[in-house]
Amino acid sequence: MTEPAKPRRRDAAATRAALLTAGAELFAERGFERTTVRDIAALAGANQALLFRYFGSKEELFREVVAGSSRELLAGPAKDIPARMLRQLLDKEVDAEARAFAALLHSASHDEAAAFLRREVGDKYLTALSTLTEGPDAELRAALVLSWLMGIGLARSVLQSDQFAAADPAVVERYVRLGVAALLEKTAD
Repeated sequence: MTEPAKPRRRDAAATRAALLTAGAELFAERGFERTTVRDIAALAGANQALLFRYFGSKEELFREVVAGSSRELLAGPAKDIPARMLRQLLDKEVDAEARAFAALLHSASHDEAAAFLRREVGDKYLTALSTLTEGPDAELRAALVLSWLMGIGLARSVLQSDQFAAADPAVVERYVRLGVAALLEKTAD
């Protein structure tokens, strides 16, 4: 006589992490609007109800994906933020943080996602980046750098630019660092 299978032990933290990872991947691939709760749950190997239990809604899952990426990028010295963002944007291996950034870019046309993008990325990054110059128009300089980096992300992940696909990431990074240092002098090595 075979013994009945032992009930599988539930691991809330692992399920929550799997939902975050699946959400980041699908938001990056499809954007917020075209990503369904059903697809996120299926990719995570979880029940849809668990997404609602752990996050409350697809919108809250999206916010957490983006906020986690933001925390990673904003950790450490402010002078390294542009370089960290650029490395994430140019990395051929798409990790969770890069997927979150791509998710932002793919979701910017959704009103709620765009508003969150302005608050989470715009405000926090501009505040940090504007400390990197003592010149006039610090916020404008920071906005120019952030716009440039977001544009690179858009060209690479959404538009799938041939130039970025073929370019050596070290060469791109060297050129971008020169431009960033001209605007935010405290980033110069």
